[in-house]
Amino acid sequence: MRVGLHALGIGDGARPEVIRAVSTAAETHGFARLWCGEHVVLVDAPASRYPYSTDGRIAVPADADWLDPLLALTFAAAVTSRIELASGVFLLPEHNPVLVAKQAATLDVLSAGRFSLGVGVGWSAEEFAALGVPFAQRGRRTEEYLAAMRVVWAEDPASFTGEFTRFDAIRVNPKPLRGNRLPVVFGGNSDSALRRAATLADGWYGFNVAASDVPARVAVLADECARHGRSFDELTVAVALSDGIPEHLPVLRAAGVTEIVVVGAPPPAPDAAATWVADLARTWIHPEECGAPTPA
Repeated sequence: MRVGLHALGIGDGARPEVIRAVSTAAETHGFARLWCGEHVVLVDAPASRYPYSTDGRIAVPADADWLDPLLALTFAAAVTSRIELASGVFLLPEHNPVLVAKQAATLDVLSAGRFSLGVGVGWSAEEFAALGVPFAQRGRRTEEYLAAMRVVWAEDPASFTGEFTRFDAIRVNPKPLRGNRLPVVFGGNSDSALRRAATLADGWYGFNVAASDVPARVAVLADECARHGRSFDELTVAVALSDGIPEHLPVLRAAGVTEIVVVGAPPPAPDAAATWVADLARTWIHPEECGAPTPA
């Protein structure tokens, strides 16, 4: 099973010297992919409920540094050469899809085809309001934006007419490197997110899921694939656990998970951040170095 690392872009993980240290150490020690999430806006007293914690509150302070994920991953791409990169997740309905298509393709080109675009519909009404984007129908907007972006990536000139966006005979370059397409990963733990992953994406990213809940969530994803005539084996299944320990890996592998994503905040000193990554690798990728049995 692949192991990814979600540690860039927030707080100390937003500092360039720490991004460099974490990224290069993750590549050296065998992590498969670097993940970086997004919020353009945080507010001090949100009324919106955060869906990935039991108390409905996001753990990141509103005044913390939070980098744009595409820019942060571009920096990480420049200091690495092999490790894959993914937004986890980019809040697509908050952005212009033509601009995102160009930015994502640019990152893919600069990383030599290592980028996957992880997207989600968002949960913060305050964030949408600050950006001037309607909070209602954000799921439909996301679906249409993905369709429009795929047209931009594949066609030149490109035309699209939808409910939320339209363009006619435009040229948007560069194109992604892998056959004029980018892998898209859909994030979120709800049934609707799983349906969108099965019907619209190349993979699913479940965030802060209890290990005991993962098999049931993956079963819903597999059912959605069957319902829509798609092979479950076509999808990647990445999960960040709320109670992550390596002993869960055999059960998760049997359930169909293809990547465990370790979530953490690196220390502020670059040397300490590199050591932190090495320690995570010994725990999750090379447990035999810690004297622990390798998960079956």
